[in-house]
Amino acid sequence: MKKVAILDYGSGNIRSAHRAMERAGAEVTVTADAKTALAADGLLVPGVGAYEACMAGLKGVQGDRIIGERLAGGRPVMGICVGMQILFEKGIEFGVETDGCGEWPGTVERLQAEVVPHMGWNTVQAAEGSKLFAGTDADTRYYFVHSYAAQRWELDIADHIRAPKVTWADHGGPFVAAVENGPLWATQFHPEKSGDAGAVLLKNWVDTL
Repeated sequence: MKKVAILDYGSGNIRSAHRAMERAGAEVTVTADAKTALAADGLLVPGVGAYEACMAGLKGVQGDRIIGERLAGGRPVMGICVGMQILFEKGIEFGVETDGCGEWPGTVERLQAEVVPHMGWNTVQAAEGSKLFAGTDADTRYYFVHSYAAQRWELDIADHIRAPKVTWADHGGPFVAAVENGPLWATQFHPEKSGDAGAVLLKNWVDTL
């Protein structure tokens, strides 16, 4: 059984994530301890609330360093919702610009839609050959609740490096719904709140650990 650590930094939907990861077949530990988070087969980084507050909480438990160290060693990390957003270079909310973890270039900004937040079920355009969405149908819906997102993908890839698989969704315009980038995976939607469809995605991740 694969061991998954859920990083507890005060800004995550811990209870739902814990249940969902157990359903996916993982042995789950909720922790803010760096040693435990670094040792796990997979690290799950949830996130709800404001970008600035999430980054403050993450830095409070050295989460940015933990994520960086794991990825430097090719160790899997998965971010969910704001846990995905903080992986980008920066976020702007209410005119406040906050530095993120900088694993990907780009800025998380407010959605350009008539109705914000984007709340409820929506389809995605899964990347070709996606391992995360393996076994799902094109019309499968996932649960979103967010007002901000990365609306461009800005990572330039050299010819000898495998390009990330980027999945898109639309709400007033396209935005990044999921990314598979080597050991770093992330979703803007909540797989832990997406019923059976979300359970398939989380099991797909666990199976890669």
